[in-house]
Amino acid sequence: MDPLAIKNHYRTIVVGTGPAGAMAALHAAARGPVLMIDSFALPRDKSCGGMLNEYSQEFLSAYGKLPEGLWLEPAWVNFRYYDWDRGIKKPTQLRFANVDRSLFDAWMLSLMPDNVDIAGKTSLVTFTQSEKQVDAVLSAAGTEVKVSADNLIGCDGPRSTTRRILGSGSVANYVTLQDFCRLEAPIEPFFDCIYTRKIGDSFAYAYVVPKGEVAIAGSVFYPKTKRPHEIQEQVLEVLRSRLPLGESVKREAWVALSVRNHSDVSPGQGRVLLAGEAGGFMSPSSGEGISYALNSGHLAGRAVAEAGPEAGAETALAAYTQATAGIAKNITHKLKWLPFMESRAGKYLAGFVPTPIVSKITEGL
Repeated sequence: MDPLAIKNHYRTIVVGTGPAGAMAALHAAARGPVLMIDSFALPRDKSCGGMLNEYSQEFLSAYGKLPEGLWLEPAWVNFRYYDWDRGIKKPTQLRFANVDRSLFDAWMLSLMPDNVDIAGKTSLVTFTQSEKQVDAVLSAAGTEVKVSADNLIGCDGPRSTTRRILGSGSVANYVTLQDFCRLEAPIEPFFDCIYTRKIGDSFAYAYVVPKGEVAIAGSVFYPKTKRPHEIQEQVLEVLRSRLPLGESVKREAWVALSVRNHSDVSPGQGRVLLAGEAGGFMSPSSGEGISYALNSGHLAGRAVAEAGPEAGAETALAAYTQATAGIAKNITHKLKWLPFMESRAGKYLAGFVPTPIVSKITEGL
């Protein structure tokens, strides 16, 4: 829609059009008109591996079959740990659907009912809230637009403007870089998580996954890493020593949430709810976020829809907090594994654990 055609009032404003935002808007629409905004042009092109784990696949089955055009070759890949230095590979039973992330996001937006207005290149500037509503200021096409709503759901990712305005505490971010490299020969159909000690302490891990005629070769760096683009060149040099990765045709940079404490999870305040990475909902041990985004976005949308137009300021929040308690507990449990998984000793000892046990543990990460 034309951002300048935004109405004065909606039942719900959803900030962000990713998986969390799409689920939030879809379910909040049962209550009344919804405005979805995103600072990116739509359909957006987000840096992501485009891997849907089994939980995401099961969740999405309720919304129809994934269109054929979303899939890339190989259509299915299994997760595998790869100790690069010792040449140890630990394949698991965890299977991912291999999709084009941009087309996946566009498909999710196609699910929206007619009472959802979607505005790209429109960002949240600020908001205030009262007992009765949320009053937001948006920046659209270089113009400030004022709009009110009964509730606002922030699904705006790891650098959430919504969370910052709420004052719900900042969360550190990993730096992620990924190159799309031409494949000079086929590679194995795995989503490889690669550990190597050759890069330095700022490097967490690399990942490689085939995507048709290219492969994504990505790196995750710890917060506050300096000159990550230079380090990524070192990573590519190491990977190319064994894998048929040709020239890079595109490089993407992004950030991912670094959840370190149970207090990093925040469902929101008052009439403002937080879903997906904006609320700290993602796996701290594996970095997987799509299934958490889908689930928390769905629960946020339902909480708003079921609260009713005359509900008090924190009615939807109370329901949402209760609904996401299990997710928050799951994240707290995974945090216990994190120090060991990140330690040199943990990565070394993993090479001696029988593969079936590694596979079983991975299901819980």
